[in-house]
Amino acid sequence: MKLKSGINLAIESIRVANPVSDTVLIFLHEALGSIPQWRAFPQELCENLKMNGLIYERQGHGKSDPLTEERNERYLHDYAWKELPELLETLFASDQKFILIGHSDGGTIALLFAAAFPKRIAAVVTMAAHVINEPETIAGIQPAIDAYNAGKLKKLSEFHGDKTDVLFFAWANTWKSEEFRTWNICGDIRVLKSPLLAIQGAQDQYGTAKQLELIKDSVQADCETVLLLGCGHHPHLEKTVDVIQRITSFLNHL
Repeated sequence: MKLKSGINLAIESIRVANPVSDTVLIFLHEALGSIPQWRAFPQELCENLKMNGLIYERQGHGKSDPLTEERNERYLHDYAWKELPELLETLFASDQKFILIGHSDGGTIALLFAAAFPKRIAAVVTMAAHVINEPETIAGIQPAIDAYNAGKLKKLSEFHGDKTDVLFFAWANTWKSEEFRTWNICGDIRVLKSPLLAIQGAQDQYGTAKQLELIKDSVQADCETVLLLGCGHHPHLEKTVDVIQRITSFLNHL
C-alpha cells in the first residue's frame, strides 16, 4: 500500500463471515515485529469477535519500505501521529471506527494514536506497552544485543531481509541512548478517554507492572489492567487462549 508520502507499507486484511460490527481491528506489532510474527493470533481474535481486521508492517519492518531517517526519541510519536493516520486515511472512510490491538511498541503507538484521534477509536487493547523507559527495559536490551551479535537471532532476517541489521540496531540503540532514558509519554496520553484494556506479563524482561499502574493513572478512560503470571513479553503468544478470552470479555462489556 503506497501512502501519499510515497512510502510503501505491507498490509494484510482479515475478513470474517457475517461480521457483527463495522468496527475494524487494527493490529500494531512489536519493535522487531512483522505480519507473520503475529502467527495465528489476529485471525483467531477476529474470528472469535466476528470482526474484520487489518495487520500492517511499519516502515523499516518486514516487506514495507526501509527506514529513511535515523530514529530519535520521537520515533513512536511519528509512527502514531504521522504514519498510522496516513495509512488509515488511505484505506478507510473518515468516519470508520477502529479497535487498536497493540503489542510492545505497537501498544505504545496505540495509546498515542487514541489520545490524538479519539473520534476514530472504539477501544484500545495493549500488551506489554511502554509509557516510560524503565531500568528493566534498558537491562533487557543488552542480552538481546549479545544474542544478535552471536548470531542467535538469525530468524529475524526471515521476516525483515536485508533491513534486519538496520532495524535491530535502530531499536536497541534508541532505547539505550542517553536521550531516551527520560522518555515518558504519560503526559501525552492524559486526554485518552477510549475504553482501555492493558495487559502485561509478570515475567516481561522489558518492563514491570509499573507500566500498567502508570497507564491506568495517566488516562481519563475506564481502564482495566491485567498482570498475567507466568508470562513474559508476548502475552498473545504465551497465553493465547487467556488473552483472547480477556479481550473478548472486555469488548463485550462495552
